[in-house]
Amino acid sequence: MSNITGVVPEINYEKKAVPQEQLQHEVDYVRAQQILTSMLEEELISLSEFNKITELNRKTFSPLLAEIMP
Repeated sequence: MSNITGVVPEINYEKKAVPQEQLQHEVDYVRAQQILTSMLEEELISLSEFNKITELNRKTFSPLLAEIMP
């Protein structure tokens, strides 16, 4: 086994501005999911309904991280 010390990989980041409209979609999605979660916890909707509405929310609000969300 080799011992590597002092080697730091170089990572290049590209900053991109996020349009105000996209930020609003993100906020709206989070709010909708918070309400939906509350409804599930209060047993006003079933888990199946929660999952269906979550899918619709992702399509409606198009959050940037939708592809990696559970």
